[in-house]
Amino acid sequence: MQKSRHDVWVGLFVLIGAAALVFLALKAGNLLNLSFEDTYTVDARFDNIGGLKPKAPVKSAGVVVGRVAAIGFDDKTYQATVRLELERRYSFPKDSSVKILTSGLLGEQYIGIEPGAEEATLAAGDVITQTQSAVVLENLISQFLYNRAADAPAAPQGNRSK
Repeated sequence: MQKSRHDVWVGLFVLIGAAALVFLALKAGNLLNLSFEDTYTVDARFDNIGGLKPKAPVKSAGVVVGRVAAIGFDDKTYQATVRLELERRYSFPKDSSVKILTSGLLGEQYIGIEPGAEEATLAAGDVITQTQSAVVLENLISQFLYNRAADAPAAPQGNRSK
């Protein structure tokens, strides 16, 4: 009788530990969002989204105000369409701008909102037109190397005698 009681407690402890590990793994991988706030969706179009992923945070002044709900491609304008789910308690002017930023040098990408000055606020279904695409590190490096090669003096020609 005593052994079975200990087995139940050990089993329960192991189950709680496993559930905690799964919860932490999902939270660390940004796959779990426990926000129960009401949200509204707005769209933004970008020329290049870099490595932006669904569920990435949407921040304003460093505070998470929403999440990226979906990413698609518009084959008429050849742009990426990003659907943002913003918490209803945060309202932004219609002329706000969004840009894709990176946490640190090689960190995850997120969307930053800079509020505008207009009095009318964004509503569900609106499209944000003022966007700035992601900075792609490979493009910066290749542009730097190209500029360095163009600025380098030409190699001196040696005397060729016959």
